[in-house]
Amino acid sequence: MEAVSALDKIHKLHTIVTMIQLLQYDKAKDMSDARLNFQLDFHSGLPIYTQIANQIQGRVANGILKPGDQLPTVRALALELRVNFNTVARAYRLLDEARIISTQQGRGTYISEKPPPTMTERLRRESLEGLTRRFVGEALRLGFPQTEIRQMVSEQLKSWKESQEVNEK
Repeated sequence: MEAVSALDKIHKLHTIVTMIQLLQYDKAKDMSDARLNFQLDFHSGLPIYTQIANQIQGRVANGILKPGDQLPTVRALALELRVNFNTVARAYRLLDEARIISTQQGRGTYISEKPPPTMTERLRRESLEGLTRRFVGEALRLGFPQTEIRQMVSEQLKSWKESQEVNEK
């Protein structure tokens, strides 16, 4: 009889924990917003925290997120994106250091006044480094020599520049 009682208690405890998790997930979904519809690529080679930071920064630059807009809490966003809490915290820390967001203890995290472009250079640099690292790593893995990789990048940049000039006419 005691064994059944202990199993019942464990079952009830698991049920309660599941209900709490569902409530937290629903709360995180409610806080989500079309303006924060993140597209994360777990295979891109670009760290997830950088992707989150870049996407928030991009939405600020495009005027989708405006000064004073509130962001979800770190926990709520981590639940929504199904990533580690520390990943979102790191993204928020980068954005805070760049003065793109401001975290006010007990009140939440808000979009700051639009920072000058020099403040966001660190995030841009990290993004470019990640993309470059992935491209070069993949090209080397496929057996291309460094000279051929350099030549291809140079050709692509030239082609892109020419297409921009044509579009401007």
